[in-house]
Amino acid sequence: MSAEEILLDAEDRMEKAIGVLKNSLSGIRTGRANPGLVDSLRVDVYGSATPIKQLASVGAPEPTRIVIRPYDPSTLKDIEKSIIASDLGFNPQNDGRLIRINIPPLSTEQRKRMVGRIKDLTEESKIAIRNIRRDANKAIDLAEKEKEISEDNRDTMKEEVQELTKKFESQATELAKRREIEVMQQ
Repeated sequence: MSAEEILLDAEDRMEKAIGVLKNSLSGIRTGRANPGLVDSLRVDVYGSATPIKQLASVGAPEPTRIVIRPYDPSTLKDIEKSIIASDLGFNPQNDGRLIRINIPPLSTEQRKRMVGRIKDLTEESKIAIRNIRRDANKAIDLAEKEKEISEDNRDTMKEEVQELTKKFESQATELAKRREIEVMQQ
């Protein structure tokens, strides 16, 4: 692998780790209705577990309500069962055409638990970023050992990888801070 390829690969993988964190954080309740709360839900329909996004449009027309409109009305009961079976703690209301989910306000204890979950997800993301740094450093050492790059170039590249690591770790921290503020707002 060339020097540029190693750096590009590391940066690409770190961006993906941040993307995973963003996606995970969007599923955390803030006391406000957000379609992201049910995005990860999978519904057993047509003989397989299908993401809810593929079966219905999900929206939040009000700050305390999520509305799910199935594309195929025959899947309504299956979607409702999946919501009840999930650990989200929602009580869906089925009117025969769509499902309404009222989002109850979060207690202080629940908010603190959500903040703890945010911290866990952020730490997992940072660990993934550090693992990517380790892999990139190994690739750099291998390239230097195989005389593809010089010793000075190796040191410069390792510094660049460290800068990337700092950049993406700070992005993860910033995302977590913003989400914590949203969760703690009453």
